[in-house]
Amino acid sequence: MKALAKTKRAKGFELIDAPVPKVGAGEVLVKVRYASICGSDVHLYEWAPWMAEHMKEIPRIVGHETSGEVVAIGEGVKEVQVGDFVVLETHIACGSCYQCRTERMHVCRNLKILGFDVDGSFAEFVKVPARNCWKVPPSIPKEWASLMEPMGNAVDTVLAEPVAGQRIAILGCGPIGLMGIAIAKACGATLVIASEPHPLRRELAQKMGADIVVNPKEQDLVEVVMVETKGDGVDAVAEMSGNPNAFLQAFEIVTPGGWIAWLGLLNQPVIFNPSDVIMKAVRIHGITGRKMFSTWEMVTRLLTSGKVDLDPLITHRFPLANFEDAFESIINHQAIKVVFELS
Repeated sequence: MKALAKTKRAKGFELIDAPVPKVGAGEVLVKVRYASICGSDVHLYEWAPWMAEHMKEIPRIVGHETSGEVVAIGEGVKEVQVGDFVVLETHIACGSCYQCRTERMHVCRNLKILGFDVDGSFAEFVKVPARNCWKVPPSIPKEWASLMEPMGNAVDTVLAEPVAGQRIAILGCGPIGLMGIAIAKACGATLVIASEPHPLRRELAQKMGADIVVNPKEQDLVEVVMVETKGDGVDAVAEMSGNPNAFLQAFEIVTPGGWIAWLGLLNQPVIFNPSDVIMKAVRIHGITGRKMFSTWEMVTRLLTSGKVDLDPLITHRFPLANFEDAFESIINHQAIKVVFELS
């Protein structure tokens, strides 16, 4: 089969010929139909220093945001059948550690991630544990399905606490931040303020339902928030950017007694005063991945409700062979969400 792999410790990937995986007990083989590029894939493509430190084994087939058809099942598999169209949960949990046994598989202490710790899904076929397959209802467009995985991150961030009737700021309008805008509006947020420096993303933030879109390079986010909330501040902040300035501004714009959810990964340490949290009684939520599998249920319900439209986010489609064009379109800020179409 054709597969996209990291074959050397340098920038770039390589399209290789690889054997079709063989399934064992509890595993399934998925024929990949759609696979989308995540920001972490871009970091891996560019060989960012923190990614180089994490990536232990090379060569490695990359990719993790994936949907396709189950074509083979191993012994004991009951979750899915051959012919099911599924999307993949990319966190492969051990099932036996303290976190897994207390319903926190998303922070499994022996966690393996598809496309990083085991061979991934930018390939014609991928092998995964059967429990990592989530059936996609026919009412959800198949080309949306691979986006359900990152949408889970948006759900857990924006809905870390109820947002109905609340005012929320979403800092960073990459694909997950843009999904977060739509989710917040669908779940009853009365005011969504989005902050994003890039013009294409600001335009899409408006399409996804943001009430106010701020360019932090030209406007004072804190001032805008305080004017729009009559000095109260927002009830919630979803920090999606990983920008140190945005990280610190979250403390300034959240109302006393409000909450902040952190999803964006910082490339450098940030110094802040814990008194900003203590004296304002701010609740902090650290978000990683998706809860397995309550988040998937929420994502499915939101998409089947028709209240969240993912079409505006898919700006580019490529065959796997054109992977260099696909990644460069993201690096050059021409694309929002890129989907590989296989099979």
